[in-house]
Amino acid sequence: MKLVVGLGNPGKKYERTRHNIGFDIIEHCSEALNISLDKQKFKGIYGEQTINGEKVILLKPLTYMNLSGESVRPLMDYFKINLEDLVVIYDDLDLPTGKIRLRQKGSAGGHNGIKSLISHLGTQEFNRIRVGVGRPLNGEPVVNYVLSGYRKEELENVEEAIKKTSDAVRAWLEKPFLEVMNDFN
Repeated sequence: MKLVVGLGNPGKKYERTRHNIGFDIIEHCSEALNISLDKQKFKGIYGEQTINGEKVILLKPLTYMNLSGESVRPLMDYFKINLEDLVVIYDDLDLPTGKIRLRQKGSAGGHNGIKSLISHLGTQEFNRIRVGVGRPLNGEPVVNYVLSGYRKEELENVEEAIKKTSDAVRAWLEKPFLEVMNDFN
């Protein structure tokens, strides 16, 4: 069984913002993999489907970013999902807009959603796909920046990152994360 988690914030006002790139990618994966996000439990919305003989779950935690672990951990416990069968997708200020980076472990790097996951999972060792949203320009506060939409000139890179991340998820359903990492980094 595999679990793909996209981090974001629930609600209309957060849609298509930098901090919600994880939600956007889960939506894209939902369409690409034909997995309906039609269940609400574990403080999140999720869907499940059997692909290549293995159950795959897509999850959008509805706890707000800073409490993401409160959704992920109970779902993992309920379905008895191993850490190596988890991948978390989230925004990263330290990567240029549209760049993706796959990792098997690492610190939170100041990301509160990842801090929550590390706290609830009890480890930093879980698969993740960091999706670049760039840094604010002209001294704009980080909080305002990540909760804002993309500039027109960034949209093509954002759409490409969503597609590429979705492709990486699909590849992970067929081969080990380390191989996918080598292919996509």
